[in-house]
Amino acid sequence: MNEQRMPTLEARGVTLAYERNVIFENLDLRIEEGEVTTLIGANGCGKSTLLKAFGRLLSAASGDVLFEGRSVRETPTREVAKRLAILPQKPVTPSATSVRDLVARGRHPHQSLWQAWTAKDSAIVDAALTATGLDHLADRDAGSLSGGQLQRAWIALVLAQEAPTILLDEPTTFLDLTHQIDVLRLVAQINRDRGATVVMVLHDLTLAARYSHRLVAIKDGMVVADGTPWEVLTPGILREAFDLEALVISDPHTGSPLVVPLDPTFAHTAQLEPHHDVEF
Repeated sequence: MNEQRMPTLEARGVTLAYERNVIFENLDLRIEEGEVTTLIGANGCGKSTLLKAFGRLLSAASGDVLFEGRSVRETPTREVAKRLAILPQKPVTPSATSVRDLVARGRHPHQSLWQAWTAKDSAIVDAALTATGLDHLADRDAGSLSGGQLQRAWIALVLAQEAPTILLDEPTTFLDLTHQIDVLRLVAQINRDRGATVVMVLHDLTLAARYSHRLVAIKDGMVVADGTPWEVLTPGILREAFDLEALVISDPHTGSPLVVPLDPTFAHTAQLEPHHDVEF
């Protein structure tokens, strides 16, 4: 009989709450090693709350969150920081800090009184800057960057941390479509080349399907679907989780699910046409 592998992250009977506002109650969920898992759901459903619990930014009111088989409550902070990197939804950018110095903070968990900065650390930071297209901005003040550039700088910090488990809360925020694809391609590359376990929160369902092994759909603090993109992105589940009527077809480029929202105000062949009777 094949023995089930230990999950990288696991919620066991977890209740998560902000004061008296309960978001999840008695939740069980496994995050498997070496997979890209994306949490999807409408705004306010609890995706970011769950990611915070996995990243030790929010303690469970009851139950336990396990990381690599150990309770996150009992695992030393420095040890977790070496093994798990998290990019929150709205990270606070330190003032008067260059892009290079910001990215270099990803190496802090690997530093100690007995292990100073090395040439290897510099090479890792340089590689993270190059991978995110920021090498030419390395000496700029991070506070002067555009929203998209700053988001990439934070992702570079996560890369420099070299943790085998990565949590990303809406990593494509502020990015145009080209840079969204760049970031998600980079995530897929990290998963493929390093074997990293990745948990993301994304809003674009088609991109989530393209770049994930597994989707977990959440509604009102409950998991309503959990499986492959084709298993989760069905018209019925989209209706339940998002109150969305949609077609799900095969992406002609990747073969992954492509979500086409339906709007009853449009006929099947309707196209928007300009109104020529408007005077300016």
